[in-house]
Amino acid sequence: MIKKTSLLRKGHFLGTKIRNLRKRNNLTMEDLSMRCIQINPDHAPSVSYLSMIENGKRVPSEYMLEIIARVFQKEPKWFLDEVTDQDLIVSTRQKRGGIHGVALEPEFLFSKQHLQSALPEMLSQTGTSGDQFAHLLIRAHQEYNQNNFPDLEKAAEAVGKKQMPLSLNDTYALVKKMGVEIKWFNRDPEPITNETNKSFKTLVRSFYEPPGVIYINKALQQYPERLKFDLATHIGHYTLYGKDGLPSMNAAGHGLISRARDEANELHESMTIDSNDILQAWRDFECSSFASALLCPKPPFKQHLNRHAYAIDTNSAIGVSPSVYMRRMTSVSPYPHWHYFDAYTPDRLKTIYRGNGIPLPIGNMRPIQDPCPHWSLFRVLMDESATSQPRAQISILRTGDEDRIYSCDSIKTRDMAGNPHVLCVGIELNPAIESQDIDPREITEAVKTNCQKHNGEAPIPQAIKKELTNVSKILNITWIERGLDNNAILICPRGSLCPRDPKCFQKPSLMDTSPKLADIRQQIIQEC
Repeated sequence: MIKKTSLLRKGHFLGTKIRNLRKRNNLTMEDLSMRCIQINPDHAPSVSYLSMIENGKRVPSEYMLEIIARVFQKEPKWFLDEVTDQDLIVSTRQKRGGIHGVALEPEFLFSKQHLQSALPEMLSQTGTSGDQFAHLLIRAHQEYNQNNFPDLEKAAEAVGKKQMPLSLNDTYALVKKMGVEIKWFNRDPEPITNETNKSFKTLVRSFYEPPGVIYINKALQQYPERLKFDLATHIGHYTLYGKDGLPSMNAAGHGLISRARDEANELHESMTIDSNDILQAWRDFECSSFASALLCPKPPFKQHLNRHAYAIDTNSAIGVSPSVYMRRMTSVSPYPHWHYFDAYTPDRLKTIYRGNGIPLPIGNMRPIQDPCPHWSLFRVLMDESATSQPRAQISILRTGDEDRIYSCDSIKTRDMAGNPHVLCVGIELNPAIESQDIDPREITEAVKTNCQKHNGEAPIPQAIKKELTNVSKILNITWIERGLDNNAILICPRGSLCPRDPKCFQKPSLMDTSPKLADIRQQIIQEC
């Protein structure tokens, strides 16, 4: 029998394991409590006590743990810290959308008070601003919910009445209905340099100033699709927050720049998480999502996508920009395994969505030292001859011990400040292949092996082409089939993990090659 002191000292994962076992077996707390009562009514936990055990607020007695262990046919010691397999202590619900979580255990270390004290120091040591941290949190929230926000959809539908397309005059009418004044200003793009000494331009497009003025750059008059989006974000601000609140700003290249600060302010801000910055980032996200839902309401937009088989260059038919059009695909499609990138340079992403958990090829906070150059967005971005025509690509990516097959379509464009960037939207094909009773491992292995024999890229075998053509028709996504006409390409999460032979990434590996404590421990044991 396990002693009470052992449960206190070695049971930090206990509550999490019980909760995850219960959910994996589709049991409610009432069900588990009843099962325990059937085994031993004297020591069985009540529903309320079971809730406290799962939340780490109570430790069960050794008799109670034995009863719970019998329900799940486990040894009581299985619930202690010695068995810490990540799949056992991270809820499957936390992995929704392809997100891989970590166990926040021992729970007492992840208390709100400890996190409030530790986060500023962590951000200071890593050079992460409060605004960057906010965007990480928002991205995790977005990916966990798979871009599905019903409350924002309903709010946008109530304003726009599901009208699509929404003309510029219609948008002006909605602004007028809000009782908000529009003022126009002139402002040219301004050159800026980021921390890697790359030059860009930024252009302030529009901003809202409480209590009721929208300032708009006259340059937007030449880009009605972008003007509509800016107006829609400000309509979202009014709808969601009223005329009061934090001022909001839209800018071309805004995601690439840092605020100009003197050294004292920079040091102070790096040591502090500004709650207003985090709140502003959240409101900007909600207003942007509202604007997309207003301009592309789900029911008619889904019909439009089906009619055009998800072609990414049919945005002009409904009067929205390519970026709005492609981002909106990921939240409207019934197929959940999407990703979307907006890349400005080979080391900087502006916008990211990865509902399928695809690794990030580059960073949106810090430059990555070993990017794989074969991702479609890099190929298109670095191709000086690339036109505005979409380019489809089939890729094989190894993540962990699994190969995945991806299809994506990319298009090169420029923002209002003149910065070139690539919009790339894609899906993971493994789940779609598996739904046709075909083992995706066989297909990915065959394509990967063929690519490895031909320096990293090769034509797709005819038999596999046929299977993927069927998947393309079932999903009604035309660029999957178009990508089959090009070579399949091996890509990797990082250049230092290149699957090619010889490796295409020749820079020194940044991986830590120092001896690990576990290895040293094992060597000592063997020597003794």
